[in-house]
Amino acid sequence: MPPSARRTGPALEAHYQFLKWLIPTLDKFPRSQKFLLGDRIENLALDILENLVDATYTRERKAYLARANLGIEKLRFLVRLSHELKYLDNRRYEHAARSLDETGRLIGGWMKADRNG
Repeated sequence: MPPSARRTGPALEAHYQFLKWLIPTLDKFPRSQKFLLGDRIENLALDILENLVDATYTRERKAYLARANLGIEKLRFLVRLSHELKYLDNRRYEHAARSLDETGRLIGGWMKADRNG
């Protein structure tokens, strides 16, 4: 775990690392989709980041975590659509799917710990 994850939490750090990979990847979408599907994916991913930041710095994090979790699920479908439309090759799709699964598990664990704590 990088030192920054100790300050911000593993879910936020994992999603931040995913965004660092995602944004340049979306630039490779065809021009016709870069400003449609690409922007939608990017905005959704940034919304998730904002929800995770909000959850990190508030005691009332349940709603933020729920929104981030729902956002991850929406992002899974948009990434899958991008793959099926051939805007993402198999390697990039697998990376995105694994990253989203990891972040989703981390958010789920955070939600469970928050309920129990």
